[in-house]
Amino acid sequence: MESSNKSHEGQEPTEDDSALLDATEAAEEVPEDPDQPMDSDADDDVPDIEIELQNDSLAYFDGHTDSIFAIAQHPSDPSIIATGGGDDTTRIFSIDSVSPVLPTSYESNPKPERPSLEPIATLKGHTDSVNTLSFTLPNGDFLMTGGLDGHLRIHSTSETSYPLIAEAQELEKDEEINFLSPCPNPAYPNTFALGASNGSVWVYTIDAEDKTSPLQILQTYFLHTASCTAGAWTSDGKMLATVSEDGSFYVWDVFGEASAAGVVGAAGSQAVVGLTTEDQRFAVEGGLFSVAIAPGGAFAVVGGAGGMIRVVGLPRLGAAAPTSATQGLKGGGSKNKSGGGRKAGGAEGASAGQAGQILASLQAQSDSIETLAFSAPPLTLLAAGSVDGSIALFDTAHRFAVRRHIREAHEEFAVVKVEFAPSPNGHLLTSCGFDGVVRRWDTRGGTAASGQGLLREWRGHRGEGEKGGVLGFVQGGGKKIVTAGDDGVNLVFDAAA
Repeated sequence: MESSNKSHEGQEPTEDDSALLDATEAAEEVPEDPDQPMDSDADDDVPDIEIELQNDSLAYFDGHTDSIFAIAQHPSDPSIIATGGGDDTTRIFSIDSVSPVLPTSYESNPKPERPSLEPIATLKGHTDSVNTLSFTLPNGDFLMTGGLDGHLRIHSTSETSYPLIAEAQELEKDEEINFLSPCPNPAYPNTFALGASNGSVWVYTIDAEDKTSPLQILQTYFLHTASCTAGAWTSDGKMLATVSEDGSFYVWDVFGEASAAGVVGAAGSQAVVGLTTEDQRFAVEGGLFSVAIAPGGAFAVVGGAGGMIRVVGLPRLGAAAPTSATQGLKGGGSKNKSGGGRKAGGAEGASAGQAGQILASLQAQSDSIETLAFSAPPLTLLAAGSVDGSIALFDTAHRFAVRRHIREAHEEFAVVKVEFAPSPNGHLLTSCGFDGVVRRWDTRGGTAASGQGLLREWRGHRGEGEKGGVLGFVQGGGKKIVTAGDDGVNLVFDAAA
């Protein structure tokens, strides 16, 4: 009997008819095709692609379990590295012993004989990310750590356990420490500045001999009205410059040396130089994020939103200095909240000169200037790294003319740090970015230089932006570069070859 659809043409099929088959159909077999593949999803047809990560490192340290936000190198022993991360810890390790390259989690065919560098110490106590740290100068007697929890912790480096000797919580809840900057003046050892998200600036000194109060506040400043984003000392360590998201720039007479020399700010001011957005020539819409001071101390440069850079003259002080960190502090104007000033007259051994004057306004890049660095004399170069991925080189001896604009220094990824490397001629510039690459540039010659001066690059981090970039590096000694990775790994590169 044929199927119900054909045997009952023109009739409504019954419920039973729909279930009946012709005998010949029931006996019909479909032959198997041994070459016919089974059905599969479209995704299964895509061939596997093996991604190989280029790794140029000599060694690695993977003690952190989250992004590494801060890195510092001991000033008298460059083999000692300290790092702070999103796991709320500080890790200290040595790069003296070099191990093979990547942690096994990075490799498609891991080899168990490739260990990480061993930690010297792991420091806990912060309740949020450790986003800034530094050793004190001149001898690295102490390690300072600052966190997003607003907590400041001081550890002694005299023991391998790095014991905690002092801590402070001056900031309110939800206020963060943005930077820690050690004072380079040997007359004020173990002194440092702190900038906070509430706009405040603090200057401390550490005296381990004082068992009751080893951490002492020397100065506090409250003129910034938004987050204090960066700070830098003059090379002699006599004055401190800071910038803020509110677009303000101040130079602080921390130890009163400018005041003693006759260089003072406006009446009632804490700062010997102060510029804000009220001065339209100085104003940078979107705020300021970086600051650097020329090696001779004649001027400072500040970088901000939209690729804007301002060059500001600084007062010049004489050589005389107090012999301790607590002398001459009244001139600093502690805890005075009155408005900022510009400049005032000079005296023998000091000069206001062009202090507070805007010497130049520069814009070669299209996005925020996150990092600035000067070359060492006799070179007269200023390097600026931008969020647009470019590096600009300015000649400070020739009206800040653009010597070179490396437009894709780190492709489309932000440049995080630029720093001139220790070298006999001082012409080597190191940079890192969110692309996960460290690059070395020859700054001699103009924009037409071969490859725009690229000498070498080092890879090993995951790259490609978030969780893959290089968030900082150190290169003291000039032979090795150690990175802080957003992927939670420190890599050690050979920079001497």
